[in-house]
Formats: sequence, C-alpha cells, structure tokens
Amino acid sequence: MASEKTVTVAGAGIIGLACAWELVRRGASVRVYEAARIGAGSSGGTVGALAPHAPENWNDKKQVQLDALIAAEGWWADVAQAGGTDPGYARTGRLQPVTADTLPRLQGRIAQAERNWPQWAQMRLVRDPQAALVPESPDGWWLLDNLTARLNPRRALQSLAAAIRAGGGVIVEGQPAPESADGPVIRATGVAGLAPFGGTGVKGQSALLRLDARDAPQIFADGLHIVPHGDGTVGIGSTSERDATDLATDAQLEALIDKARRLCPPLAGAEVIDRWAGIRPRAKSRAPLVGPWPGKPGEFVANGGFKIGFGMAPAIAGMIADLVLEGRDHIPPGFRP
Repeated sequence: MASEKTVTVAGAGIIGLACAWELVRRGASVRVYEAARIGAGSSGGTVGALAPHAPENWNDKKQVQLDALIAAEGWWADVAQAGGTDPGYARTGRLQPVTADTLPRLQGRIAQAERNWPQWAQMRLVRDPQAALVPESPDGWWLLDNLTARLNPRRALQSLAAAIRAGGGVIVEGQPAPESADGPVIRATGVAGLAPFGGTGVKGQSALLRLDARDAPQIFADGLHIVPHGDGTVGIGSTSERDATDLATDAQLEALIDKARRLCPPLAGAEVIDRWAGIRPRAKSRAPLVGPWPGKPGEFVANGGFKIGFGMAPAIAGMIADLVLEGRDHIPPGFRP
C-alpha cells in the first residue's frame, strides 16, 4: 500500500540503503543523507558472503537470517530490475574443508540443517568437490551447503542507490542527516550510531584478487571467507581487530592474503587488485539493533549487523518499513534497542 509519509534515512551503507529501498518500493517519499559517500563505512568492503549461521541451537536471530537469505534472490532481483544495475547476487553455495575426527559432530549439524533449513538448502559431506576453487583438506572431506550466496558489496550498494533514485528517492552525499526532520527518521549510521547503545567498532581488513572462478562455491576455511564474484574477482577476508580504530591496511592483511593462498592454491598467482580496511559496528548483543529509538518519538534505529549486514538487510528493511509505514511491529525482542 502506498504511503504519503516522507521518511529521512541517515546513512548510506547496506542497512540504510536497504531500508530506503524497501520504503520507496512501498510508495514512501524517501530522502537519504550520507555524511561521506555511499559505502564509505563498513559496507564498502570486498567480501560479500551471505552465509548462514550454524543450524544448531536455533534462535530468533538465526530464523530471521534464514528468512532473509531465502528471500534474498527475489529481493535483489527486484533491486536490479528497478535500477538497471547488477548487484552481483548469486546463490553458489559454500565449501568448507573438514577433518575426519569432526565427521560425527558434522552429522549432527547436517541433521539440524535438515530440521531448520529448507530441503533444497541442505548440507552434505563430499569427497571430491568439482569446482574451480577447492581448499586443501587434510583428510579429503568437505562440507557443502546450497544455501550460502554472494553479493558484490560495492555493486550491491550502487544497485540499491540506482533503484532508490529510479523510484523517486533522493540520496544526498557529503551531508549528515539533520538533527530533526518532518516525518520519521531512521538512523543507520554504523559505529557512530551505536555509541548511545553501548556498541563498539571492530576493524576488519579484506582484499580483492583477480581470478575468474565466478561459478565456484565460496569457501570458508580456518575462519577465512574466500568469495568468487561474477566479475572475475575473488574477495577474501576479513580480519577482526577489537583494539584497532585506524583505517590503514597493514601486515595483518598481508598475512591474511598469504593464508588464503596457502589454503586455496589456485589463488597463489592471483594479482591483488584492492586492499580495504574499515570499522564494523558491533552491538553489545551481536544482534542487529532494530526498532524505535527509546525516548525519541518518530526516530528509529537500524544498525549493528556485525558481519551479517548484507545477509540480514532484506529482513531488517522489511521490519522497519512495516513499523514506520504501517505500525506493524514484529521485531524480535533480542533486536530491540
């Protein structure tokens, strides 16, 4: 149902732009303010893994993420159609090397995936994966799932921006949102916006390599994501540095690149074409913060999607749009500011 409301969105990272698009597609008048530029914060990296949480110990956060990952294919297709720009989405699956001594535990994980995930998304153990990128496995076992997907982070942001503008929304770069506005305000400003809620920033570094493995599953090995993109590049990352606040890349990233090449030999000769560092917002609960800003009528928070912002974006945007435009509140208690 179309809405007459004019909504202000502060922040043009993945969460702010996703909320703006969801509002625009429902007929709202939207104005996005970004103090720097689109993707200037933690959303401007290189990885783009839309990977699910482990299916054990199921909870509200895992269910919301699962719903978002299932909806992502259609949601991003609508974005691409509206704006005419490809976000680089594809559900290519994920491959993880595992050791023989973990097989009994993994059988339990597979059983939980059968219980909590759709049938088409199931995990399975494989012995001979056929892919352009295959990580080394000490015992010749890999875990494969069909649910994991990818986005090209920077293209996804530009695709959202194009869709918002095509729908009549306005994006103002280089200018912070006003302190007050006529109509609802959604605050999606990353680390700075988490400070009133006790959140913090965690530095991450990632890289982009030139290697065309566009149809291969992404890899998760020894804490490292290796994500082939559709443009002939591979994103790898990222570090997690609680004690760092600068935006410089350093020796930790070089060690990460070396590690990726050891884990996945086809990367050995791939050229590094970009190095990135940023500060990612982490709420105290590690869950996103979504809902009314306490004590500020007409203001809302959409923030803190630590490591899962791109995967959660469709769900967070839907919750915010339902609340702001229709007054429908189905936000899980653990997400509330």
